[in-house]
Amino acid sequence: MAVLLSALLLAAPVLLVASSPVYGSNNRTVPLVMWHGMGDSCCNPLSMGAIKKMIEEDISGIYVLSLMIGKNVVEDTENGFFLDVNKQVSMVCDQLAQDPKLQGGYNAMGFSQGAQFLRAVAQRCPSPPMKTLISVGGQHQGVYGLPRCPGESSHICDMIREALNRGAYSDLVQKHLVQAQYWHDPLNDDLYKKHSLFLADINQERAVNQTYRKNLQQLQKFVMVKFLQDSVVDPVDTEWFGFLKTGQAKETETLQDSVLYKEDRLGLAAMDKAGKLVFLASEGDHLQFSREWFTSNLLPYLR
Repeated sequence: MAVLLSALLLAAPVLLVASSPVYGSNNRTVPLVMWHGMGDSCCNPLSMGAIKKMIEEDISGIYVLSLMIGKNVVEDTENGFFLDVNKQVSMVCDQLAQDPKLQGGYNAMGFSQGAQFLRAVAQRCPSPPMKTLISVGGQHQGVYGLPRCPGESSHICDMIREALNRGAYSDLVQKHLVQAQYWHDPLNDDLYKKHSLFLADINQERAVNQTYRKNLQQLQKFVMVKFLQDSVVDPVDTEWFGFLKTGQAKETETLQDSVLYKEDRLGLAAMDKAGKLVFLASEGDHLQFSREWFTSNLLPYLR
């Protein structure tokens, strides 16, 4: 992620869909919580640190919390690979609940896997309330492929790929590998639904948790950014909550064509009807965008 976000000032932007921004009550600035992606950390000056600084420069007085999962940036980076996602989400929920600056509500912005993790926060932890969720290249229906890992830890990525290929749904891999917890194998749908410790739960694959459904619908906006030339996320449709059709690994379907939407198991159809879902796209590769694109298309939802 750090390498890709270093292209922040270089990538050409494209806006495909727009919608009205959300403003805080009494025109006060709403705090922002950010969660980084795989291979990155909360405070990398080339990625999350640069984005935090940019937002603070553009929105006067805003409080930005860039989440650190662990005691330092090394732990934070490692935990993005090896710490149970459910534990990470629980840690973040506790942190947000104890932050006095967030008690009136906050906006959230997740990058890559950090986006689906923040959606889990919205579904499981409604207090303090999340107002707007911005998913920047998030994988909301999971992934079925790891073609190229971001960052510079290629040996870790090779190990992850081997583990996923050997047995993504084994207890050992599920409990100790973050990426396995949102691995979605359309050729082994029953295994995925039974053994996925994270994604199958937050996507209501086993049963409908009405609390999840109710909590997610409390969002004022759910903004999803898709990178049209993405070479990291497979399939890229997952960034707009689409995925591969079950039983094969070639044809994809949109969110609106999915059982999740048609049965409205998560409340997304109701949110769509209410104008709460926003689909944006950028022409670049994974997490590559210019400051101009970011300012024009995402900052309005934070002001």
